[in-house]
Amino acid sequence: MRSPVLILVVLSSTALCAAQNFSGFPPLQQWKSAVLTENPSTLKSLYSLFPPTQVNTTSGKVDADADVAFWTGLKPRSMTVNVVEFGSPQRGVISLTAQVKVTGAGGRVTNIVEGQTWQDQGGTWRLVRVKRDIARMPQPNSVNAHIYPDSDAHADIRAALDRANKSHKNILLIFGADWCYDCHVLEKAFQRSDVAPVLRTNYEIVRVDIGENNKNLDIAAQFGVNLERGVPAIAVLSSDGKLLYSQRNGEWERARALGPEDLIGLLNKWKPAR
Repeated sequence: MRSPVLILVVLSSTALCAAQNFSGFPPLQQWKSAVLTENPSTLKSLYSLFPPTQVNTTSGKVDADADVAFWTGLKPRSMTVNVVEFGSPQRGVISLTAQVKVTGAGGRVTNIVEGQTWQDQGGTWRLVRVKRDIARMPQPNSVNAHIYPDSDAHADIRAALDRANKSHKNILLIFGADWCYDCHVLEKAFQRSDVAPVLRTNYEIVRVDIGENNKNLDIAAQFGVNLERGVPAIAVLSSDGKLLYSQRNGEWERARALGPEDLIGLLNKWKPAR
């Protein structure tokens, strides 16, 4: 997940807070109603014209018309929206992350993670930024969990190398922060019954906190991890500290859209030879 950026408006990573602060946001309810009633004109009216809404999907960028077509094309019979992050980074701007479950004709269920940024444009709230992904793994119910330790990451890596040298495992460095939704997605994936055994058998894990993009940047640079492409970011070291793999192109910052086979494939590719 990258710190959200909007034209003329910068949304810091601290902008999004826990969903318990979400007590109702009428534009979101209007959006939901327009999707449920398959009303393309009403739905389109919620998108910004100036600046035009930026819509980013797993497959790439699309325009507002394509986004409207996606939602109305689901032919929803029912729809639940669970807001897991909600905040106002500055006056007149609202950002949120929602887990959307749509049940369509024939009982087909589509799970979507929808990131939205709304802007008050002369008294009317409109969507200025959308990040939409089909969820292929279970998503976290909130971002309240404390994943990334406050300890000295340099010392944590040295201790992990010492353990790995004795256990003949590799080191899995996970760069992220507690504010990052996708970091929580990845952490939840680590607990899966098909992922945990591979992880436990082959790796020592070190979670490296990047704070507000201002902590442990030297460690990321040391191991060639490009944090500008978002977090979570991954690097793999051998038991003697040799760099085997590092994320350079944001491969994992959209963990919300990845499947378990993607994670298992990475772990198997870089596990130590036995």
